[in-house]
Amino acid sequence: MKVAGLWSAGKDSCFACYKAISLGYDLSVLFNFTESSGKNSLSHGLAAPLVFKQAQLTGMPIVQKAMPGDREAYRQELKALVHAWKKKAGIAGIVFGDIYLQEHKDWIDAFCREVEVEPVMPLWGRDVKELILEIIDSGFKATVIAVKADSLGKEWLGRVIDRKFIEELNPEVDPCGERGEFHTLVVDGPLFREPLRILEAEPVLRENFGEHWFLDIKKYA
Repeated sequence: MKVAGLWSAGKDSCFACYKAISLGYDLSVLFNFTESSGKNSLSHGLAAPLVFKQAQLTGMPIVQKAMPGDREAYRQELKALVHAWKKKAGIAGIVFGDIYLQEHKDWIDAFCREVEVEPVMPLWGRDVKELILEIIDSGFKATVIAVKADSLGKEWLGRVIDRKFIEELNPEVDPCGERGEFHTLVVDGPLFREPLRILEAEPVLRENFGEHWFLDIKKYA
């Protein structure tokens, strides 16, 4: 079955795509959404060209689309995009990296029924500790690029998700960051032809994102 993958540039969406491929799905395209300005990714606030470069390093085609802030307008834009790719490439499913937030799954199930595609959720229902260790052991390297200021300090920015990272997390913090405690950028792994290199970055506090520290990546290759 041909599928599209929702691509945030983070570990969960990346690993979900990897698992979907291993399950025999034909991943035909990645969808990445930006803010209405087209400058930054909608999910993690990363610069759109950086996400595009990352996807290029996997060799998979990516479609970046600016999306409106209104939820219903967003839904209609996504609906139109899915219908277009059903006609263009024959996609019959969409890969999601969600793990356990039921309200997300309810929305996904309802949306996929409406556009008549299969929701592919290879991470759904997994134990988060087992899942993050599988991501690490599979060879994916993810860098922390955003943290909630009230959950983790800016000193966590730029750290690689490894076993030491997991051991040092406060037990109250989800090791996958599923509740938004932290976000990541995958820089290498089995899907990559070559790694993404972060050459220059600095921490910035963005209050308009609800007091999050972000790693402002200025140079990369």
